[in-house]
Amino acid sequence: MGGRAHISSRRTASAGCRWNHNSAYYPELVSDAALRGGVALDVGCGDGALLELLAGVCRHVVGVEADPAAARTAAGRVAGSGTVICGDFMAAQDFAPEEFDTITCVACLHHMPLETALVRMAELLRPGGRLLVVGLSANKTIADWLLSALMVVPARVSGWLHREGTYRGMRVARPRESLDEIRAVAGERLPGSLVRRRLYWRYSLEWTKPLAVRP
Repeated sequence: MGGRAHISSRRTASAGCRWNHNSAYYPELVSDAALRGGVALDVGCGDGALLELLAGVCRHVVGVEADPAAARTAAGRVAGSGTVICGDFMAAQDFAPEEFDTITCVACLHHMPLETALVRMAELLRPGGRLLVVGLSANKTIADWLLSALMVVPARVSGWLHREGTYRGMRVARPRESLDEIRAVAGERLPGSLVRRRLYWRYSLEWTKPLAVRP
């Protein structure tokens, strides 16, 4: 399924997705995935809100979620159009190399070893496929703390306007790496990747796997 698709925040809400600092980025992730269609993997899919949206633009979707209750909810949301694996992404043996056209990972990368997780996701992408991460970083420099403080007011206002909410049982953990450290690891392991600081104390990491070079 190709062609550009623009997924609005209204459509996100209509899919039963609560607005929060993570789901605010779902429309751009889904629009990006729609350019390729094919097969998408959502690492740390939670209750399946993003996975359900991806199923609307991809031929098949796969989610991985460690929490059994969230995994069951996610499986129900994509019944007939996708698969949900309950377990640890880093230990899962269910995937073949270069299986996916799109891999998304929202607020989950900081639960895993950064470098190892990025390498594993890169191995699972097909040439030309896209890795799309929305993550959290640690504040370690004065600039980190200042920029984080500047986000308080817009984040609070947006949360109030959108009636911010999350799903019950969402796992939380403090990020370990700063944005500079994440950018350095991504630059080494995913050459050409783009890492940007975003609103709501998030960053985005985008990477396109190079096409195979013919001998």
